[in-house]
Amino acid sequence: THTARGVPMATVIAGLTAGMAAAEAKHGLTAKLILCFLRHLDEADAFATLKEAEPFLDRIAAVGLDSSEVGHPPAKFARVFAAAAAHGLKRVAHAGEEGPPAYVAEALDLLHIDRLDHGNRAMEDPLLVTRLARAGMTLTVCPLSNLKLCVVPHIDAHPIRDMLRAGLRATINSDDPAYFGGYVNDNFAAIARTGLLDRDGIVTLARNSLLGSFLDDAAVAAHLARLDAAATAG
Repeated sequence: THTARGVPMATVIAGLTAGMAAAEAKHGLTAKLILCFLRHLDEADAFATLKEAEPFLDRIAAVGLDSSEVGHPPAKFARVFAAAAAHGLKRVAHAGEEGPPAYVAEALDLLHIDRLDHGNRAMEDPLLVTRLARAGMTLTVCPLSNLKLCVVPHIDAHPIRDMLRAGLRATINSDDPAYFGGYVNDNFAAIARTGLLDRDGIVTLARNSLLGSFLDDAAVAAHLARLDAAATAG
């Protein structure tokens, strides 16, 4: 990470927020920051990261958990996630991508996540799928990343259709585009080319992404209206 190489947190935040402001001014794109803890590091490192970010919490929407999943269960970070919640931050976590379904349950029960990153392997546990569906939990699914990391053997085997059929609020995302083969539109296109989903299914994915965002209700409603208009016109 940048901070591990000696770049001050203030410099990182300033660079990111400058880029966000430019994107909004030039392209009408808005973004929010998620402060991520690296799970291959220890709890103390995560607490240090949270402490270093405290002066900038007004610019951070949530905390997250990423990096190597296997061998680093969510339980390892329960206390730092509780501390983040005390700061009023939302919580997200990578779980059930390469790690087992039990990691998804831990993320729900111990980290009290507001959104689940990936979650593919939750499909192995019918009771967990039912729980996620009933809770309206958003899953940020990354098809091209899943392919690159061999989570699926080929894109046609991706579980996105099964997720929607099970009532999960699945969404399409890019993960790290430079590493995993494409931006959000590339991931949508990859799924569309498989024929796994029809047009209504693709629209549902877009709708889910708005419902699962951390935008305020008015912004979500406005974006949904634009999506509905485009879908009707198309």
